[in-house]
Amino acid sequence: MKIGLIAGAGELPNVFRKNAKQKGNDIFTVGAKDITSIEADVYLPIGKISKLVEILKSNNVKDIVMLGKFEHKLSLDPRHYDIKAISILTSLKDKKPSSIIRAFMAFMEEEGFSFVDPRDYLEELLIEKEGLLNDVEISHDVLEDIKFGIDIAKKIADMDIGQTVVIKQKAVVAVEAMEGTDKTILRAFEIAGKDIVIVKSARTHQDFRVDVPTVGLDTLNVAKNAKARAIALQKGKMYLVDKEKFLKTANKFNISVYAYE
Repeated sequence: MKIGLIAGAGELPNVFRKNAKQKGNDIFTVGAKDITSIEADVYLPIGKISKLVEILKSNNVKDIVMLGKFEHKLSLDPRHYDIKAISILTSLKDKKPSSIIRAFMAFMEEEGFSFVDPRDYLEELLIEKEGLLNDVEISHDVLEDIKFGIDIAKKIADMDIGQTVVIKQKAVVAVEAMEGTDKTILRAFEIAGKDIVIVKSARTHQDFRVDVPTVGLDTLNVAKNAKARAIALQKGKMYLVDKEKFLKTANKFNISVYAYE
Protein backbone atom coordinates (compact mmCIF):
# COMPACT_ATOMS: atom_id res chain seq x y z
CA MET A 1 0.00 0.00 0.00
CA LYS A 2 1.29 3.46 -0.88
CA ILE A 3 0.45 6.19 1.62
CA GLY A 4 0.98 9.90 1.26
CA LEU A 5 2.09 11.41 4.58
CA ILE A 6 1.35 15.11 4.98
CA ALA A 7 3.72 15.94 7.82
CA GLY A 8 3.56 18.84 10.25
CA ALA A 9 5.82 19.67 13.18
CA GLY A 10 6.91 17.19 15.81
CA GLU A 11 8.03 13.56 15.87
CA LEU A 12 4.64 11.90 15.37
CA PRO A 13 4.94 11.79 11.54
CA ASN A 14 8.32 10.07 11.86
CA VAL A 15 6.94 7.40 14.20
CA PHE A 16 4.10 6.73 11.76
CA ARG A 17 6.45 6.53 8.78
CA LYS A 18 8.81 4.13 10.54
CA ASN A 19 6.01 1.81 11.68
CA ALA A 20 4.16 1.94 8.37
CA LYS A 21 7.31 1.03 6.45
CA GLN A 22 7.93 -1.89 8.82
CA LYS A 23 4.48 -3.19 7.86
CA GLY A 24 5.42 -3.11 4.19
CA ASN A 25 3.91 0.20 3.11
CA ASP A 26 5.51 2.65 0.70
CA ILE A 27 5.44 6.14 2.24
CA PHE A 28 5.66 9.35 0.22
CA THR A 29 6.18 12.30 2.57
CA VAL A 30 5.07 15.86 1.82
CA GLY A 31 6.47 18.47 4.18
CA ALA A 32 5.40 22.05 4.82
CA LYS A 33 8.24 24.55 4.46
CA ASP A 34 9.45 25.96 7.80
CA ILE A 35 6.99 23.73 9.68
CA THR A 36 7.75 20.05 9.14
CA SER A 37 10.31 18.60 11.56
CA ILE A 38 11.26 15.47 9.63
CA GLU A 39 12.91 14.93 6.26
CA ALA A 40 10.35 14.85 3.45
CA ASP A 41 10.39 13.75 -0.19
CA VAL A 42 9.07 17.15 -1.24
CA TYR A 43 8.33 20.43 0.56
CA LEU A 44 5.54 22.90 -0.17
CA PRO A 45 4.70 26.27 1.36
CA ILE A 46 1.65 26.02 3.61
CA GLY A 47 -1.58 26.66 1.74
CA LYS A 48 -0.51 25.43 -1.72
CA ILE A 49 -3.36 22.93 -1.95
CA SER A 50 -3.58 22.69 -5.74
CA LYS A 51 0.13 21.88 -5.92
CA LEU A 52 -0.32 19.32 -3.16
CA VAL A 53 -2.99 17.54 -5.20
CA GLU A 54 -0.83 17.65 -8.31
CA ILE A 55 2.19 16.16 -6.53
CA LEU A 56 0.23 13.39 -4.82
CA LYS A 57 -1.48 12.36 -8.05
CA SER A 58 1.77 12.44 -10.03
CA ASN A 59 3.26 10.05 -7.45
CA ASN A 60 0.26 7.69 -7.64
CA VAL A 61 -0.89 8.40 -4.09
CA LYS A 62 -4.54 7.81 -3.25
CA ASP A 63 -4.45 7.11 0.49
CA ILE A 64 -3.24 9.92 2.72
CA VAL A 65 -2.45 10.56 6.36
CA MET A 66 -2.00 13.99 7.94
CA LEU A 67 0.01 14.01 11.17
CA GLY A 68 1.96 16.55 13.18
CA LYS A 69 1.27 20.06 14.32
CA PHE A 70 -0.05 22.76 12.01
CA GLU A 71 -0.63 25.94 14.00
CA HIS A 72 -4.20 27.18 13.89
CA LYS A 73 -3.03 30.80 13.65
CA LEU A 74 -1.80 30.12 10.12
CA SER A 75 -5.42 30.32 8.97
CA LEU A 76 -5.47 34.03 9.86
CA ASP A 77 -2.59 34.93 7.56
CA PRO A 78 -3.27 33.35 4.14
CA ARG A 79 -1.00 35.71 2.18
CA HIS A 80 0.84 32.82 0.57
CA TYR A 81 -2.18 30.58 0.05
CA ASP A 82 -3.27 29.59 -3.45
CA ILE A 83 -6.70 30.36 -4.91
CA LYS A 84 -8.17 26.99 -3.87
CA ALA A 85 -7.02 27.34 -0.25
CA ILE A 86 -8.39 30.88 -0.05
CA SER A 87 -11.71 29.76 -1.54
CA ILE A 88 -11.99 27.02 1.09
CA LEU A 89 -11.26 29.44 3.93
CA THR A 90 -13.63 32.13 2.68
CA SER A 91 -16.45 29.60 2.27
CA LEU A 92 -16.39 28.63 5.93
CA LYS A 93 -18.92 29.92 8.44
CA ASP A 94 -16.10 30.09 11.00
CA LYS A 95 -12.40 29.27 11.28
CA LYS A 96 -12.52 26.71 14.06
CA PRO A 97 -9.88 23.99 13.61
CA SER A 98 -12.53 21.33 12.96
CA SER A 99 -14.23 23.51 10.34
CA ILE A 100 -10.98 24.05 8.45
CA ILE A 101 -9.99 20.39 8.70
CA ARG A 102 -13.39 19.09 7.56
CA ALA A 103 -13.37 21.45 4.57
CA PHE A 104 -9.85 20.37 3.60
CA MET A 105 -10.77 16.71 3.94
CA ALA A 106 -13.92 17.18 1.86
CA PHE A 107 -11.93 18.85 -0.91
CA MET A 108 -9.29 16.12 -0.93
CA GLU A 109 -11.95 13.41 -1.00
CA GLU A 110 -13.60 15.14 -3.95
CA GLU A 111 -10.21 14.92 -5.66
CA GLY A 112 -10.24 11.14 -5.15
CA PHE A 113 -8.12 10.77 -2.02
CA SER A 114 -9.00 8.75 1.08
CA PHE A 115 -7.84 9.58 4.59
CA VAL A 116 -6.37 6.60 6.46
CA ASP A 117 -6.89 6.06 10.19
CA PRO A 118 -3.26 5.90 11.43
CA ARG A 119 -4.00 4.07 14.67
CA ASP A 120 -2.95 0.72 13.21
CA TYR A 121 0.56 2.17 12.96
CA LEU A 122 0.58 4.15 16.22
CA GLU A 123 -1.01 1.73 18.68
CA GLU A 124 1.97 1.80 21.05
CA LEU A 125 1.50 5.56 21.53
CA LEU A 126 -2.07 5.31 22.82
CA ILE A 127 -2.55 5.33 26.59
CA GLU A 128 -4.08 2.01 27.56
CA LYS A 129 -4.85 2.28 31.26
CA GLU A 130 -6.33 4.74 33.72
CA GLY A 131 -4.67 6.14 36.80
CA LEU A 132 -1.08 7.02 37.63
CA LEU A 133 1.27 6.09 34.77
CA ASN A 134 4.63 6.82 36.36
CA ASP A 135 6.24 6.62 39.80
CA VAL A 136 5.60 10.14 41.13
CA GLU A 137 2.94 9.74 43.78
CA ILE A 138 -0.07 11.96 43.26
CA SER A 139 -1.32 13.95 46.23
CA HIS A 140 -4.96 14.40 47.13
CA ASP A 141 -5.00 18.10 46.21
CA VAL A 142 -3.40 17.45 42.81
CA LEU A 143 -5.91 14.68 42.09
CA GLU A 144 -8.74 17.03 43.01
CA ASP A 145 -7.34 19.64 40.59
CA ILE A 146 -7.21 17.00 37.86
CA LYS A 147 -10.81 15.93 38.48
CA PHE A 148 -11.88 19.57 38.46
CA GLY A 149 -10.10 20.18 35.15
CA ILE A 150 -11.26 17.10 33.25
CA ASP A 151 -14.82 18.26 32.58
CA ILE A 152 -13.62 21.74 31.60
CA ALA A 153 -10.95 20.36 29.24
CA LYS A 154 -13.50 18.09 27.57
CA LYS A 155 -15.90 20.99 27.09
CA ILE A 156 -13.35 23.32 25.49
CA ALA A 157 -12.21 20.48 23.23
CA ASP A 158 -15.80 19.87 22.10
CA MET A 159 -16.29 23.61 21.59
CA ASP A 160 -13.16 23.56 19.40
CA ILE A 161 -11.42 26.20 21.51
CA GLY A 162 -8.38 24.14 22.48
CA GLN A 163 -7.31 20.89 24.10
CA THR A 164 -5.66 22.02 27.33
CA VAL A 165 -6.58 23.73 30.58
CA VAL A 166 -4.22 24.58 33.43
CA ILE A 167 -5.57 24.38 36.96
CA LYS A 168 -4.37 25.48 40.39
CA GLN A 169 -6.34 25.04 43.60
CA LYS A 170 -9.52 24.29 41.62
CA ALA A 171 -9.23 27.52 39.66
CA VAL A 172 -8.82 27.73 35.89
CA VAL A 173 -5.54 29.56 35.33
CA ALA A 174 -5.25 29.29 31.54
CA VAL A 175 -7.23 27.87 28.63
CA GLU A 176 -5.55 26.90 25.37
CA ALA A 177 -6.62 28.64 22.17
CA MET A 178 -4.48 29.38 19.11
CA GLU A 179 -1.21 29.62 21.02
CA GLY A 180 -0.93 25.86 21.60
CA THR A 181 -0.32 23.74 24.68
CA ASP A 182 3.25 24.78 25.48
CA LYS A 183 2.58 28.52 25.42
CA THR A 184 -0.58 27.97 27.48
CA ILE A 185 1.48 26.24 30.17
CA LEU A 186 4.04 29.04 30.24
CA ARG A 187 1.30 31.67 30.43
CA ALA A 188 -0.24 29.79 33.36
CA PHE A 189 3.11 29.79 35.14
CA GLU A 190 3.42 33.56 34.65
CA ILE A 191 -0.02 34.00 36.17
CA ALA A 192 -0.05 31.47 39.01
CA GLY A 193 3.52 30.33 39.60
CA LYS A 194 4.51 26.79 40.50
CA ASP A 195 2.34 23.77 41.38
CA ILE A 196 0.05 24.06 38.39
CA VAL A 197 -1.78 21.02 36.98
CA ILE A 198 -2.12 20.45 33.23
CA VAL A 199 -5.17 18.64 31.84
CA LYS A 200 -5.39 17.75 28.14
CA SER A 201 -8.46 16.32 26.39
CA ALA A 202 -9.59 15.06 23.00
CA ARG A 203 -12.99 15.75 21.47
CA THR A 204 -15.83 13.48 22.54
CA HIS A 205 -16.17 12.27 18.95
CA GLN A 206 -12.49 12.42 18.05
CA ASP A 207 -11.72 11.75 14.40
CA PHE A 208 -8.47 9.81 14.53
CA ARG A 209 -7.69 10.56 10.90
CA VAL A 210 -6.69 14.15 11.75
CA ASP A 211 -5.87 16.53 14.62
CA VAL A 212 -5.39 13.92 17.35
CA PRO A 213 -4.03 15.45 20.60
CA THR A 214 -0.36 14.57 21.00
CA VAL A 215 2.06 15.02 23.90
CA GLY A 216 5.81 14.52 23.85
CA LEU A 217 9.05 15.44 25.54
CA ASP A 218 8.93 19.07 24.40
CA THR A 219 5.73 19.64 26.38
CA LEU A 220 7.16 17.74 29.34
CA ASN A 221 10.19 20.05 29.37
CA VAL A 222 7.89 23.07 29.31
CA ALA A 223 5.95 21.58 32.23
CA LYS A 224 9.21 21.17 34.14
CA ASN A 225 10.18 24.79 33.49
CA ALA A 226 6.73 25.84 34.68
CA LYS A 227 7.22 23.74 37.85
CA ALA A 228 4.03 21.80 37.18
CA ARG A 229 2.98 19.04 39.53
CA ALA A 230 1.04 16.84 37.12
CA ILE A 231 -0.04 16.23 33.55
CA ALA A 232 -3.38 14.49 32.97
CA LEU A 233 -4.06 12.83 29.62
CA GLN A 234 -7.09 11.05 28.21
CA LYS A 235 -6.90 7.28 27.88
CA GLY A 236 -7.20 5.89 24.36
CA LYS A 237 -7.74 9.27 22.70
CA MET A 238 -4.32 10.86 22.38
CA TYR A 239 -0.79 9.95 21.42
CA LEU A 240 2.05 9.92 23.95
CA VAL A 241 5.22 10.03 21.84
CA ASP A 242 8.21 8.00 23.11
CA LYS A 243 6.08 6.82 26.02
CA GLU A 244 8.74 4.96 28.01
CA LYS A 245 11.23 7.83 27.87
CA PHE A 246 8.45 10.34 28.61
CA LEU A 247 7.44 8.53 31.82
CA LYS A 248 11.05 8.05 32.98
CA THR A 249 11.76 11.72 32.35
CA ALA A 250 8.59 12.72 34.22
CA ASN A 251 9.90 10.70 37.19
CA LYS A 252 13.15 12.66 37.00
CA PHE A 253 11.24 15.95 36.86
CA ASN A 254 8.99 14.89 39.77
CA ILE A 255 5.85 15.37 37.63
CA SER A 256 2.97 12.94 37.99
CA VAL A 257 1.47 11.61 34.75
CA TYR A 258 -2.16 10.57 35.13
CA ALA A 259 -4.58 9.00 32.66
CA TYR A 260 -8.36 9.43 32.83
CA GLU A 261 -11.32 8.04 30.90
